[in-house]
Amino acid sequence: MYYNNLQDLIYNSSSSRKYFLSLPVSMQLSLHESNDYIHTSAGLHAHVEAIKQYNHAVEISNTFNFNFISALKNKF
Repeated sequence: MYYNNLQDLIYNSSSSRKYFLSLPVSMQLSLHESNDYIHTSAGLHAHVEAIKQYNHAVEISNTFNFNFISALKNKF
């Protein structure tokens, strides 16, 4: 079923609300930033996966940057 936004989805769909509330608060806050772009349960799940992938990429990037900077410091 199609809803106006995330807020409407979690208000009217008990399964989506249950799933949303099972997520960490940080994920819930990130999803609220996309409120106007989430209209279905599938869209909610897709946004969660996209945020997870983004967070993982940032984590890898931060690790790479830390290791690169540490290597530079040791070189000089």
